Amino acid sequence: MNVVALVPAAGRGVRLGAGRPKALVEVAGESLLLRAVRGLVDSGRVQYVVVAAPVDEVSTVEAELAPLRSFVHVVPGGAERTDSVRIALAEAERIAPDLDAVLVHDAARAFTPVSVIRDVVRAIEDGAPAVIPVLPVSDTVKQVDASGAVTATVDRSQLRSVQTPQGFAIEVLREAYAAAGDAATDDAGLVERIGGKVSTVPGHPHALKITTAFDLAVAEAVLA
Repeated sequence: MNVVALVPAAGRGVRLGAGRPKALVEVAGESLLLRAVRGLVDSGRVQYVVVAAPVDEVSTVEAELAPLRSFVHVVPGGAERTDSVRIALAEAERIAPDLDAVLVHDAARAFTPVSVIRDVVRAIEDGAPAVIPVLPVSDTVKQVDASGAVTATVDRSQLRSVQTPQGFAIEVLREAYAAAGDAATDDAGLVERIGGKVSTVPGHPHALKITTAFDLAVAEAVLA
């Protein structure tokens, strides 16, 4: 199966407060982006990785990913994540016209084990049109009204938190993005909108998302 991974990395990472694009922030001497892309390549299941970079940081991102240059294509990203995925998808179809499946991965999940990546691809090979890695929700979840008053305790046994990479048969992601009229942060959600089936595989605790300075500190401590 021919698989290309898309990494929308054009965001500024304001919540992280690092003063530079989040994907380029370093943990123990290596950027989140380099770690994330290397994981995709090391899985052995990805033919190419297309990275959508900040428009004014394309050359910086290319230099950052130089050790993996034979696998990586860098393109200028868009204003919104959805725009960046569209741009990266078009590039993926250009460089791999025989493309069967696409993974969409967050650079902020730089520590995703290769086993999760392989499981996502394997599920697509087995016929799933869309696949997401998930973990059970461990916290108690409350539903509240507009005033903040609790109206119900949600049954968490049926809830899952979603990780990346999310995997898609190429025609499914193409159709989902053709129908997407606004910005979205979850690609599987776009497949749901068009009535597509989304399957799950087990995620992994190491695939935490680096969003805040606290998350970054945790990652630094774990690696140390």
